[in-house]
Amino acid sequence: QVQLVESGGGSVQAGGSLTLSCVASSPYSALCMAWFRQPPGKEREGVAFIDSDATTRYADSVKGRFTISEGNAKHTLSLQMNSLKPEDTAIYYCAALVGACFSAAPHMYKFFGQGTQVTVSS
Repeated sequence: QVQLVESGGGSVQAGGSLTLSCVASSPYSALCMAWFRQPPGKEREGVAFIDSDATTRYADSVKGRFTISEGNAKHTLSLQMNSLKPEDTAIYYCAALVGACFSAAPHMYKFFGQGTQVTVSS
């Protein structure tokens, strides 16, 4: 089992920045770690992904604004969000997949955190 605990989030005005953090407790050494989000009334979508070799991928909607990174401690994850827009408003979830990041589809990820709310006002 992989347990994920997120922190961060909150409310910010458009153009502002927020940082989300996630800590994973995992018996597995190789994890794909990711951030998903679910806007109000919409389906969950992938935002950013990082492989155990530090390869990163981003959704087109956040490229150049969001940065996913791993911390010094194993299986710690951050999402730096800059130039936030009202359409970034969503519940953000940390997620993990054992092995490589071969998919951006939410249903392929077995492990999710409890979620943290991000609200961007115009």
